Amino acid sequence: MSKPAADKKKLTVAAQETEDITIANSNVLTKYQVAADITNRVIAQVVAACVDGASILELCVNGDKAIEEGTKTVYTKGKLSKGVGFPTCISVNNVICHFSPLAGEPEGAQTLKNGDMVKVELGAQIDGYGAIAATTVVVGASKENPIKGKQADVLMAAHHAAEAAIRLIRPTLANSPVTDHVQRIATAYGCKPVEGMLSYQQEKNVIDGKKQIILNPTEGQRQDFEKCTFAENEVYCVDIIISSGEGKTKSSSTRTTIYKKTSTNYSLKMQTSRVVLSDITKKFGQFPFNLRQLEDERKARMGLLECTKHNVVANYDVMEEKEGEFVAQFLFTVCLIPSGPLRITNSPIDLEIIQSEKKIEDEEILKLLATEVRPAKKKANKNKKAATAGEEEKNEA
Repeated sequence: MSKPAADKKKLTVAAQETEDITIANSNVLTKYQVAADITNRVIAQVVAACVDGASILELCVNGDKAIEEGTKTVYTKGKLSKGVGFPTCISVNNVICHFSPLAGEPEGAQTLKNGDMVKVELGAQIDGYGAIAATTVVVGASKENPIKGKQADVLMAAHHAAEAAIRLIRPTLANSPVTDHVQRIATAYGCKPVEGMLSYQQEKNVIDGKKQIILNPTEGQRQDFEKCTFAENEVYCVDIIISSGEGKTKSSSTRTTIYKKTSTNYSLKMQTSRVVLSDITKKFGQFPFNLRQLEDERKARMGLLECTKHNVVANYDVMEEKEGEFVAQFLFTVCLIPSGPLRITNSPIDLEIIQSEKKIEDEEILKLLATEVRPAKKKANKNKKAATAGEEEKNEA
């Protein structure tokens, strides 16, 4: 005998409440990986387009468009949140992060030129599971025109720091060794991690979770920072940002264009603010967005004034280092599965075109970097062993 409709509704709600939203659920891990495939494909396209004379605005717009188009072709049945998980940012030289200009503003006319150190950051999300990546390239660099000096030093420091981090982010280990190893690697190259930068645990609809990793903390930050231990089936967005200078940040004069709805509740007074917040909630949930993704940029700015004042919406300010310095960034999303850390997003780098005169001499760090991220399991069947190794190599690529 069928149950009353009210009972069915209660059962549905109960099922939703008990749904496993961690990567222990294979469906969740698949959604992360599908989002990551889109992110990896788009970041490769954007990096390839970072050439002399390229419009930064066009790179950002095309990156976001490619993410939207990529997510439209997956999970087409049913209503599922999907799209941009982090807006495309193109931050050049001493600009640390979050540069994604608007048309009609002075920054919208900026173009890349040979020799620029360019950080590309972007991400996709499927059903609230985000996969974000960032990498750093130098425009016009090649085997014939290699990267040298401070640019080479900061690139190698950031690359090796990221490689050390993924080897240290595994179940039962603590977050503080990641901070310390990144600091030591940066020092070996005469560089410094950007002060106070955070990496976060990720969950469904949350890209800034409770567990965090901090870079180059001040003494006060180090004392107040909450230590944690990584656990199986957690996901992290690991953001390694290294400066050739002092690693100090300052807000840029460039106007903020990237925002994100927070979990703060406040009764907004202005009608414009309420309309803007409603639009943000419907379109982006709690994922970051760029003002250009809203229909009316001018009204959006007006409404966001009250939203940001009361922390209903957080702003991602454009941050800078001192003029003349270079900043490199490598960011990846990693899933802590039982067989080891699985890096699902790429931070492409061509080591053959980088010529640094500095190197790591710390034996402990060299030993760490020489270890496998995910050791291949021994198989009795050679064909199975080859297939497994190939799949792991694909995932780590």
